[in-house]
Amino acid sequence: MPRVLSESDVADFRERLCEAAERLFAERGPDAVTMRQLASELGVSPMTPYRYFADKEDILAAVRANGFNRFAEALETAYSKAEGARAKGSAVGEAYVTFAFEHPHTYKLMFDLHQPMDAKYVDLLAAAQRAHETQTQYVKTLISDGVLAGDPDEIGNMMWAAAHGAVSLELSGKLPPGSARGLVRNMNRALARGLRP
Repeated sequence: MPRVLSESDVADFRERLCEAAERLFAERGPDAVTMRQLASELGVSPMTPYRYFADKEDILAAVRANGFNRFAEALETAYSKAEGARAKGSAVGEAYVTFAFEHPHTYKLMFDLHQPMDAKYVDLLAAAQRAHETQTQYVKTLISDGVLAGDPDEIGNMMWAAAHGAVSLELSGKLPPGSARGLVRNMNRALARGLRP
């Protein structure tokens, strides 16, 4: 009779499977990775992953949700440690770039894939929303302190687009190594000047 798995057993295996999947997805691309390869990485039978996930798309959604949550946590920590609206904005920008370059494979899996963000993947949807909120919270603080004026979601999206563009260009070798950080700072300053009350 098979052993009954505890919640911690299930969580542990799911975590190990997601770590292996993230590495393989980054190395080969999600389309080139099979459930059999994932099972082999963990030394389990080909059917074992199906006890924990419905299919490969389900695993990809879990990997991406984990990435969005880690990303959001990095930005939330930066925001909470900084003092004052401007410092919070700078800290979040720095944390964004730092996360992207410390975890480039995770970053690419989060943002460079098309995967439905719908009710089928509730955890992914929640994690992506959390990450989005971390990118608008500092803008709301800047607006409430009178530093910026405008719609916080729209401004947050502009700042995000600027940061993502610079990071993606450097990650793909289109900008010199180390240049995205300064470029993000300069773009954010320029945007802030144009958005003053």
